[in-house]
Amino acid sequence: MERQRSFSFKSTRLLVFFFTIFSSVLFFSFFSIWVFKDTRSIPQEVHLQFNTPSLSLALKPINVQALTGFSRNFSVSGLKNSISIDTHFKKSDNSSRSAEIPVLERVQRKENEFEVSEERNKRVAEKTGILTSIHYSKSGNSSDKIAVSGGERIGEKRKGTCDVSKGMWVFDESYPLYTTSSCPFIDEGFSCETNGRLDRDYMKWRWQPHDCNIPRFNAERMLELIRGKRLVFVGDSINRNQWESMLCLLRRAIADPKRIYETHGRRITKEKGNYSFKFVDYKCTVEYYVTHFLVHEGKARVGHKRVQTLRIDTMDRSFSRLKGADILVFNTAHWWSHYKTKSGVNYYQEGVQVHPHLDVSTAFRKALMTWASWVDKHITPGKTQVFFRSSAPTHFRGGQWNSGGHCKEATRPLNDTLIMNYPEKNIIAEEVIKQMKTPVTFLNVTSLSEYRIDGHPSIYGRRTGKNSPSSVQDCSHWCLPGIPDTWNELLYFSLQSKQKHSSTF
Repeated sequence: MERQRSFSFKSTRLLVFFFTIFSSVLFFSFFSIWVFKDTRSIPQEVHLQFNTPSLSLALKPINVQALTGFSRNFSVSGLKNSISIDTHFKKSDNSSRSAEIPVLERVQRKENEFEVSEERNKRVAEKTGILTSIHYSKSGNSSDKIAVSGGERIGEKRKGTCDVSKGMWVFDESYPLYTTSSCPFIDEGFSCETNGRLDRDYMKWRWQPHDCNIPRFNAERMLELIRGKRLVFVGDSINRNQWESMLCLLRRAIADPKRIYETHGRRITKEKGNYSFKFVDYKCTVEYYVTHFLVHEGKARVGHKRVQTLRIDTMDRSFSRLKGADILVFNTAHWWSHYKTKSGVNYYQEGVQVHPHLDVSTAFRKALMTWASWVDKHITPGKTQVFFRSSAPTHFRGGQWNSGGHCKEATRPLNDTLIMNYPEKNIIAEEVIKQMKTPVTFLNVTSLSEYRIDGHPSIYGRRTGKNSPSSVQDCSHWCLPGIPDTWNELLYFSLQSKQKHSSTF
């Protein structure tokens, strides 16, 4: 009987002991959960420490960054007889109402925007095979470097190759390669220094690709490359920008300027086109033919009226003069953003049909397919090298060219982080080129030019002077010397590279 009482008493004590332990663990668990949930409402810095006499744990650091709107550090360290939990919460010091949004939340929002843009670029890449991204590097002094990447074809990057569209602008005192006073071929619209622009830093930035070094433009070497040949630029006024740049660059190699003459004998102006300059000693010509769209601009009857139309199935008449050229540099993009082309109402024509409405992207693709068919039919690979220059960006701020758009304040390249979507016109152009029989080199200048808001004529596209600004600013074309010189350095680099790998040129 005494043994049964003793056993019963011991059993009761054991049950009470286990119940006490179980209750303690349960209470500790619920209390810990309550503490974690309650961290949302803790606005100040808090230190919490829990000690248990018989619990030995080794816990990994915990990141609860997504739980609250505060920036925090959260760590858990497990010792033999204790668990120490430290949480640090910080709010923005700015007491304004707009600053009540946590800093982390604003950063996260930027990251989300970046992810959306990256996702969009990935979708474009999957469809077109083109990947675009832009990164920014800032040194904080007069030689800030802007790192750009864009237009890289997926799967084409191989060891030993270089995507010249990926690189940075480097301030280089040895530039420009010529001066305004030394080149008579710059028309008034591009001669910014002559028109009163005083700052000169926009002339001194050199493009440096990440994966290789492009050679400095060598006028004598370039003239040897085109000796006895025709170098022809075909396109809108942005291509005339590049053509005038090429004339200025080549002129440096000619000891007697009279050995260069213009075959039509007229002054270069921004309004006219179709020019041919002959470098007598090298028996070569550097020509320009104006065509805004590459295809033919005409007129047709719509109802009782004759209206201007764009024949997207017929080449511009100037193309008859291109046969036999040795190097052709095409472009079109600038005029496709104007009102008529964007609206596409009773404007695009195929045969006798004038489309009541046609989307500008569809029309642009049809026009480039017409151009591609002409090239495949009339150009002999091995005899003629064909380039297509990508679209050049505009930098109007606060409106368009006819509604108060401006860029006059810019004296340096853009130094903000940019996520630039690859232009649709470039995507279409590359898709069309990919389907052609004739090899065509796509000269990608879009990304590297995107940062050069400082390179436009702005109010210095005419003789207005600094103190009498024009109401209409030019943020589309480029000052000379300036950005088009870099485009020609890339063209020169490409021609040199092709010569090394070809015995026919």
